[in-house]
Amino acid sequence: MREKQILVVGLGLIGGSLAMALQGFEDYTVVGAVRSQSTYEKAAAKGAAQRITFDPAAELPESDVVILCQDPQGICDFLRDNRARFRPGSLVLDVCGVKGAIMECASCLPPEVDFIGCHPMAGKEVSGIEHAEATLFRNTHCLVVPGPHSTQAHLALVERMAAHCRFGDVVRTTSQEHDALIAYTSQLMHVIALAVCDSPLLEGCVGFEGGSFRDCTRVAALDVGLWTQLFTLNAPALTQVVEELEERLRAYRLAMQRGDRAALEGMLASAAGRKRMLNLERARGDDVRSQFSGEMI
Repeated sequence: MREKQILVVGLGLIGGSLAMALQGFEDYTVVGAVRSQSTYEKAAAKGAAQRITFDPAAELPESDVVILCQDPQGICDFLRDNRARFRPGSLVLDVCGVKGAIMECASCLPPEVDFIGCHPMAGKEVSGIEHAEATLFRNTHCLVVPGPHSTQAHLALVERMAAHCRFGDVVRTTSQEHDALIAYTSQLMHVIALAVCDSPLLEGCVGFEGGSFRDCTRVAALDVGLWTQLFTLNAPALTQVVEELEERLRAYRLAMQRGDRAALEGMLASAAGRKRMLNLERARGDDVRSQFSGEMI
């Protein structure tokens, strides 16, 4: 009987962690694909995969599951360049933080290849295989966007893989819902952190940063190339939430300029009340699913 295989293309923080977490999953062998000798050596030292290769294209005909963990442009290029090499009946996943653009790129695949967009809601401020760990996904959300040819069997396979990796849940949504949600909960936070750090005041604050400043700016030391792609690919949703934030900031500025304590108190009370309500919901075990119309698989 032919041995079943999971191919993880790109052993960075997320890809490396997935390859490590998926080892021992049912009767699959986990193969990791890398580009550099340095990553190969680090991945081999960590035991990131049961086998490591420099040639992912050669593995595609024998791979039952392919997980693409490159940057967005790398994923699109790989799909386009190798669309005829994927094993018929195989499942292809990605882990990109933008779904609309990736799902459009995946339309180049033949109908007998099932593409499901995935977004593990996990990560660190650092990148690279050296920071990968099998426990990265424990109790986190895995957002899933089925493709036009996705089967219930493959959706069930995704759920089993997620359970093996110890995700807290798997939530099915659409690319539009995903991108709108991520624009607000993730990408907007990065824009804020970057805008705060782009001030000349930053140079004089070393040693005087409070906890709130450190929390706000934690994600600013990001991968510039990757986040330029993410901001650009999700520009419609992201620009909308940025414009809405600009309006709210303007309201705060005007209230302070006018010395309008009543207006300022009302805005503070409203926002603080919303945050306290969110904290209560989280304490009761409610999660991000309540914010959009996604459903559990």
